[in-house]
Amino acid sequence: MVDSTLAQVGKNLSEAMKILGDGQSGQDFAAILHLLHNLIHEEEEVEDKPSQHRMQNVGEQGHMALLGHSLAAFISMLDIVQLRKLTTRILSDTTLWLCRLFRYENGSAYFHEDDRDGLVKVCRLVINARYEEYASEGYAVLSYKQPVIYQSASGRPGLGQHLCSQLGLPLSSLCTVQCNTIFGSQHQMDIAVLDKLIKEDIEAGKLPLLLIANAGTPWAGHTDKLGRLKNLCDQYSMWLHVEGVNLATLVVGQVTSAIMAANRSDSMTLTPGQWLGLPAVTAVTLYRQEDPALSLAAGLTSSQPMVKLRALPLWLSLQYLGHNGIVQKIRHATELSQQLLQKLKTQVSIKTSMEDELSSSVVLFKFSQEINSTSHGGSVEGYCTGEKEVLDSFNRWLGEQLVQQVPISGVEVVELGDEATCICFSPLLTAAVLGTQQEDIEDLVEKLSELMPLMSSTISLRLDFREETHRHSPTLKYIEELSWPGLGAVRYEPQTEGMDESSRKQELEKINTELLKKLKDLDTDITFSTGPEFGKEKDCIFVGMVTEDVNVRELVDMIAALGSEIEDSGRLLENMTEVVRKGILEAELQMQKANEEKLIEEGMMRQLPLVGSVLNWFAPVQSSIKGRTFNLAAGSLDSTEVTYSTKAQTGRPSLQDTSTSSSKRLPGQRLFQRSGAGSDSFSETSSIGQAEETTSEESIAPSRIIHQPAPEDSHIASSVTPEKIPEFSVQVHTQVEAEVVSVKRQPEDQEMDQSDI
Repeated sequence: MVDSTLAQVGKNLSEAMKILGDGQSGQDFAAILHLLHNLIHEEEEVEDKPSQHRMQNVGEQGHMALLGHSLAAFISMLDIVQLRKLTTRILSDTTLWLCRLFRYENGSAYFHEDDRDGLVKVCRLVINARYEEYASEGYAVLSYKQPVIYQSASGRPGLGQHLCSQLGLPLSSLCTVQCNTIFGSQHQMDIAVLDKLIKEDIEAGKLPLLLIANAGTPWAGHTDKLGRLKNLCDQYSMWLHVEGVNLATLVVGQVTSAIMAANRSDSMTLTPGQWLGLPAVTAVTLYRQEDPALSLAAGLTSSQPMVKLRALPLWLSLQYLGHNGIVQKIRHATELSQQLLQKLKTQVSIKTSMEDELSSSVVLFKFSQEINSTSHGGSVEGYCTGEKEVLDSFNRWLGEQLVQQVPISGVEVVELGDEATCICFSPLLTAAVLGTQQEDIEDLVEKLSELMPLMSSTISLRLDFREETHRHSPTLKYIEELSWPGLGAVRYEPQTEGMDESSRKQELEKINTELLKKLKDLDTDITFSTGPEFGKEKDCIFVGMVTEDVNVRELVDMIAALGSEIEDSGRLLENMTEVVRKGILEAELQMQKANEEKLIEEGMMRQLPLVGSVLNWFAPVQSSIKGRTFNLAAGSLDSTEVTYSTKAQTGRPSLQDTSTSSSKRLPGQRLFQRSGAGSDSFSETSSIGQAEETTSEESIAPSRIIHQPAPEDSHIASSVTPEKIPEFSVQVHTQVEAEVVSVKRQPEDQEMDQSDI
């Protein structure tokens, strides 16, 4: 990995230096754009397939935001006096509009690229305000009374660590507050626990500094009890900072009291670029602070005109959209979440998780089904221990399918500790960017309805698959892979007595690889694969999703039969090779013995070239050498006298193709489909994983005959050694028979006589 990364860096560096060297006189505009285009689509060209990444929908308001970045560069060239006047106007207008939109009175605004940077600056503001000598003594004053920052356990991951890193505070200054465990939402901060922690820190000589609350937790959308938290912060003179996606609903007409309490906070961070679909627009932190010197010391305000120009893209976009346009976009996103929520309530096997349907715009849902509710009522004792892992894998697969097939919906797979693996729909973060409409929600629900029966049937048949696999033990071994979203995994175990560990692994890999290839060639809608790319189990066959009409017994019987067939064929090939070697050696000995007997019978005179021809002319001698046929199945060497006397080659007729299926299928019935089930029961869902069309199996019965040569050509036969036997493969169903053919050669003198005639 390191070598490939370094090689790629070196390649990019050499290309960059080449461009710089070749472009000493500069390159034209078209060439530079072409280079940028190639860099953007470089990954797609390497993979030779279109990109599956979601493309942002840039509307007219998006073009206005992009125009703002270009205008900012142009405005920066104005006269310094005119520039300061213009930037101050842009900053003040944007701040005023945002405070009115989000109902945050008497607030100031800080525009920043990193959405965490506003909280960092607010923390510095609070430190300067609570530690009067901080400006002169610096961090030394913090050692007398250590500051403490409180955050929720369900807050944004890594946010607290980032704060400590930027502020130079130890991690001991970060206190994580647990969420409710008995009463209330499991994603809301436990206020009683927070109160207890604050009291303990005060008794320990620490200073409670700041509390980070959530108005829409990441991926879950839950809102803390902001009103009670504000009262607690006022009690202990703490700063309350609020962030979350639900803050966007402050612009709509009807706002719940849980969200409306956010306008009492001391600061809050907004991301209008995501909510309104504005590309490359900064985040905004609204805060209240009467002392401008403290804001300047914390970095929340600046006298530099270029810093104030960060607000220009948002200034243009807000004017273009107007109040009604902004409210309409936020309301459209909340309506999408309500539409999906109502649709999901009609799904039997779907479980939704929303704290407050009126205040939260984030919809969490997941597939939920009792694994022990099998279709055949089998016992599942000892199986439900991994039920959570199995359901997590199925929900992960479901989310991936929805992302691939309905990418414009904006759903994502999230891993939550308590809620396990869920699918998250947060339209405030994705709808404006992707252009999600109500029709896309209908498509999402329709696709979900198609996938649900497939998942339910697979969950129900997993136990049957395991029991049927155990029935074929020890030939088949069931692999317990809870993270596999499918029917299950199985491995064919060949007989490997007498083999060492290396040979056993090679045989295991060889047979299961060939078995997987044969299963993929079957005419079925079931997907067979090698499993997860980074899975622990190797040399296994993973069976994918199945429909409810699948005959699991027939499926497992087929796997066992094909595996046994492959194993027997391999053994027959090994035995056949040894039999052929021994047969060749025996044939050489018999031919050598026959040549010696002929020499004794005919005498030495007939072996002389000229004399032998004359003797054969006057007194012809019939050769007594007989051909030999080698029966490969019996491993015996026989005479060909019967073969040539009857003018027919001995042997059995070639084998006919035999079906590997244990039962005959009705017309239109798919493989592994139970009788009586419709042939079209797996219609559109078959596109998820279709097997290739099967190729017809061939039964080959090779029949070869090796002829015994005449005495003069005995050296040809002797040159055939076992080491020179070519390798070959034979597919066997019931019996393979091959004959070693012998060609009967007439004596040389008879050939001369016939040529004279």
